[in-house]
Formats: sequence, structure tokens, C-alpha cells
Amino acid sequence: MAYCALADITATIPEQTVTNLTDDSGTGEADQGKVTAAIADADAEIDSYCAARYTVPFSPVPAVIRKCSVDVSVYNLYSRCAESIPDSRKERYKNAIELLKNIAKGVVTLGEVPSPATNPESAGRPEITSSTRLFTRDTMKDL
Repeated sequence: MAYCALADITATIPEQTVTNLTDDSGTGEADQGKVTAAIADADAEIDSYCAARYTVPFSPVPAVIRKCSVDVSVYNLYSRCAESIPDSRKERYKNAIELLKNIAKGVVTLGEVPSPATNPESAGRPEITSSTRLFTRDTMKDL
């Protein structure tokens, strides 16, 4: 499940701008595949930061994550074809990444979102358990 959709993006920038940024073949319409790819890249970037503190992908998507997804997706759309990205888009991208870094550090929380059940450093590694030791320094002391 994507964290934002084309409708979220067109609520932030004009639909004509989305068309200009994605219509490489000159059809006059936004290329949904390119928009989907920009959103997927943004969501992967968001997950890479948030996985340190939360179980990802998010479901339901917190509003702040949706906003970050829109800002990073729009930046991705501009960066794929525009030689100069507008300063406002650069600033929003920079702010979104800073927010994600703070979420990863635990400075900012997302509220009631489940945290990972396992330590991310040990995820996917085998867990080793054993029974109590029979021979210890204490039990072998008087022998």
C-alpha cells in the first residue's frame, strides 16, 4: 500500500505540472507509471528511516508519513527530468528528510503506531537458546 496517491500529489502541485514532469511521450496526460515509481521510491526512503523505530510498511498511514511521502514523491518527479528543482521543493524535501531522521532517532514520535516486535539488528537472524548449565564454577568447586 502506497503512502500517498496521485490525488495527494495534485493537491500539492497542479495536475499540469505533474503532466509536464511525467509526459515524456507527449500524450498530454500524466504518466501514472512514473508517478507510481516516484511514490514507491519515496516510500522506500521513508521506510528506511522509520524501520529503526516502527514496523513498516505503515497501515494505516499516519498523516505525517503521508505528507512526507507527497513531499519526497514530488521532489522525485522534479529530479527525474527538471534541470533545476524549485527552491520550495528542495526545502520541503530537506524538511521531510530531517523529520524522518528525527523519527528514526526517537526525537519525534508518530503516536499510536506499533513498534517493531524484534530488534532490527537481529531481525532475520537465528535465536539461540539452551538449557541451564550443569557444570559451573560453583558446582565444580569442591570436586
